[in-house]
Amino acid sequence: MRLWVLLALWFIVCLSLILAQKQQVSLARGKRRRGEQRRGKKVISSQLARQGGVPVLNDAGTTIFLKSYKSVNEQESNYNIIPGRSGQCQYMGITMFDKAVWSPKPCVTCLCSEGSVVCDEVACPILRCQLPYTPTGECCPVCKDHVSNDPSEPDLWLQRTPAEIEEILRQEEEEHREEEERLRRKDEEKRKNKKKKDREAAERKARDELRKAEEERWLREEAEAAEERRRRQEEQRKHEEERMKTMETEQRLMLKALEEAAERAAERASERQTDQEEEENEEIEWLRGDVFQMPPLEPTAVGLPPLPPLSEPVEPTDEEENDDADSEEVVIQSTQSLPKGCTISDVTVNCDNAKLSSIPPLSIPELKSLSLEGNDITAIPAGAFNGIPNLEWINFGKNKITSQNIDPQAFKGLKLLSRLYMDGNLLEKIPTALPSTLQELKINENNLCEINENSFAELHNLITLEMEGNVLSESNVDPQAFITLTGLSYLRLGRNHFRTIPQGLPPSLLELYLENNVIEEISEGAFNQTYNLNVVVLRHNKIDESRIAPLAWINHKTLESIDLSYNNLYLVPSFLPKSLLHLVLVGNKIERIPGYVFAHMDQGLEYLYLSYNKLDGEGIEPESFIGCLQSMTELCLDHNQITSVPNGINEMTSLHFLRLNNNQIRNIAEDSICDPINEEDSQLVALRLENNYLDLRKIPPTTFSCVRSYSSVVLRPQKIK
Repeated sequence: MRLWVLLALWFIVCLSLILAQKQQVSLARGKRRRGEQRRGKKVISSQLARQGGVPVLNDAGTTIFLKSYKSVNEQESNYNIIPGRSGQCQYMGITMFDKAVWSPKPCVTCLCSEGSVVCDEVACPILRCQLPYTPTGECCPVCKDHVSNDPSEPDLWLQRTPAEIEEILRQEEEEHREEEERLRRKDEEKRKNKKKKDREAAERKARDELRKAEEERWLREEAEAAEERRRRQEEQRKHEEERMKTMETEQRLMLKALEEAAERAAERASERQTDQEEEENEEIEWLRGDVFQMPPLEPTAVGLPPLPPLSEPVEPTDEEENDDADSEEVVIQSTQSLPKGCTISDVTVNCDNAKLSSIPPLSIPELKSLSLEGNDITAIPAGAFNGIPNLEWINFGKNKITSQNIDPQAFKGLKLLSRLYMDGNLLEKIPTALPSTLQELKINENNLCEINENSFAELHNLITLEMEGNVLSESNVDPQAFITLTGLSYLRLGRNHFRTIPQGLPPSLLELYLENNVIEEISEGAFNQTYNLNVVVLRHNKIDESRIAPLAWINHKTLESIDLSYNNLYLVPSFLPKSLLHLVLVGNKIERIPGYVFAHMDQGLEYLYLSYNKLDGEGIEPESFIGCLQSMTELCLDHNQITSVPNGINEMTSLHFLRLNNNQIRNIAEDSICDPINEEDSQLVALRLENNYLDLRKIPPTTFSCVRSYSSVVLRPQKIK
């Protein structure tokens, strides 16, 4: 029996020695490979063991330690969870029902138990392998090579010789050195990159300083230029003042000369009257003597009848107009007979707001301009301008003249009349028999309700025609009315009742203004005859993009400016003219700028105004500005709902003015406005970003590096978040 006991003890001792040797080999094998990692890790499990829980985030974002739910009394779940039942838990803003289990992060499982959240960490098994690793998304390591953790299977390390173990340890040492060498090279690379970044930062700083110096030089030159302009303006003002003083002096001298001439004329008239009375007396005395003798007659000048008294002026005859001395007397008499409130200066008579009820009788052949604005004149009779036949400009604005009270022959004698203003009267039709020399005719704010084919007959030289604020429409305007206006360039028909573009417009037309009408569509043939158009203004109408015909104006070669503000547009219209440079779309309901909408234009759009619309973060596509990136000069996107700087802004190399104020922009990327790759000098001189939701402290310092002057970047005020 003792022998068996001794053998059993000896077997136990041998088995203990073998197990001790195995543990020594395992420790030597993993000591070098995991030494560095062990020093860099925190012993979380021991802390959790001491604290009895694991860290999780509460609703406020702070870390708390919750007790392990292993200590919670087990309760059998019936899986019949009713919302609103008592015992619910709040975790990260989410309501968890009682007995709910979830995993907030790998290796951690949480349980809702009677209103309390308890969490526990998954325990990883002990591995018995040579190269364990932790897969992505897992919390426990696994073995690369299949090694059984079953203690009943034989351990392969026990079958290795000391030489093989030494070789394995040596390989691990080499791998460790290679890892250190790799880390050293990585650190060296980081240092080189840091030096490179420092060098680039220094170069960038130098460029910024150079740019700043250039900006200061440019500002100094601008200031000098402004000072030079101010000096020139001051000199011009002084010169103008001197000229005005000279003119006043000349006028005073002229008036004085006229007064002296009047006095001399009065003296001569008095002397002539006295001589005439003496001659009559002598004739009477002689007749009383010898009736057969005739008195000696003195020679008299032909064409000089006796002058009437100054108190009774008469109109001069044709012979008197040819005589210089008598013409001087006529001018004097006309000047003395000007109505109260009228003034004369050079060749202009001004009777504005003089409370006149009729055209004053004037006889000044040299007169060129007559202004009668703001009176109570109701009629223009025949012969009203007989004494002033050389008039070139007449202003009848703001009177009470009606079409029935204009004599058909009223303007017949005015062979030089070029400008006629009749704004603010009571005219219902165009005056007849207007001079063919007329170049500018204004009949705004009247009651015009008819234009027939003969309304502008003989007006071949008319250049400007304004008929705004009347009751004109396509129903009372004859399409043949404009045929005779072969030289018309400028036509204003705003504030009328047109529903379509008027027909029959002359080919010579350059600018057409139709604002404040009720135009709903632009047909395909609306501008077929006006192929020289340069400006079209259609603001304050009822046009939407679906009512603009594709061929309405796309092929126009000279149409450069279109104003469609305050209409019913929801999109930027397609098929715009190829020659377009200036597009105004303010105050519509535009929600989107379609891609490539400007790509077909020949020269590229230069001015685009989209203020006061409904553009948001998705309304501007990356291809929206294709075709105008190199030509855009002014871009206004203010008073919209834009949430970020639109794509393509940093590629606009010719942009001078950019307005993004009064939007919903919350952040600005460093390269959204200034392209760091573009080394050309920027043209941007003004940038508006106020009234957004920007945090000025979070704007990168190089965001506005391409703006020529930082003082022209407007950032304040910003809206309160």
